[in-house]
Amino acid sequence: MSINIKATKRELKGTSASRRLRRAGSVPGVVYGGESPAIPLLFEHKALFMEFRHEAFHASILNLEIDGKKEDVLLRDYQLHPVRNTIQHVDFQRVSATETIHVKVPFHFINEETCPGVKTGGGNVGHILNEAEVSCLAKNLPEFIEVDLGALQVGESIHLSEIKLPNGVAFVLLAHGSDPAVSSVNKPRGAAGESDTTAPVAAPVTLVDGETAEGNAPADDAE
Repeated sequence: MSINIKATKRELKGTSASRRLRRAGSVPGVVYGGESPAIPLLFEHKALFMEFRHEAFHASILNLEIDGKKEDVLLRDYQLHPVRNTIQHVDFQRVSATETIHVKVPFHFINEETCPGVKTGGGNVGHILNEAEVSCLAKNLPEFIEVDLGALQVGESIHLSEIKLPNGVAFVLLAHGSDPAVSSVNKPRGAAGESDTTAPVAAPVTLVDGETAEGNAPADDAE
């Protein structure tokens, strides 16, 4: 999937200038990295937001066109308005075909409802991670990583090391010696067969002929 975005060089800078640009329907931004200097940019909000709302926009190599000149970039940062959810600012980084990049890629989970732990075991799937950082060349960057849960039983988990990756792609956490669980199947809380950890409430003790039900003599009245 190829995503193209257009921008123009931005001459106006500063907080007040950016505020005026946003009111006019534009989004200030910047592109940096590589051997070229950083360039302040200006985007048309409606066109940018149409692409921004797609998952692939956040984990793909993008084609950025600046005044007719194209270059490959990654979305590195953005700011959203806390109320209106409009884009306030975007940062893009240039990428090289020969340099390794680190990008967080989303997981797509499959076979959740048909895995034995859910279908016959009555368990629930819990997602611990929804994305993970990978390292690869730009040409090998996947838009998403498929996680197959089809073999999970109740009480089992799938870890990063068990996920199949495309050629040339590696999980950064595994390279650092960490192999966290991504998803697991657990028995619903309170399901039949689970031990009750709450202690039972003792029944009231009845006195019979001056003795307790346990047969012990009652304590003397306090003086």
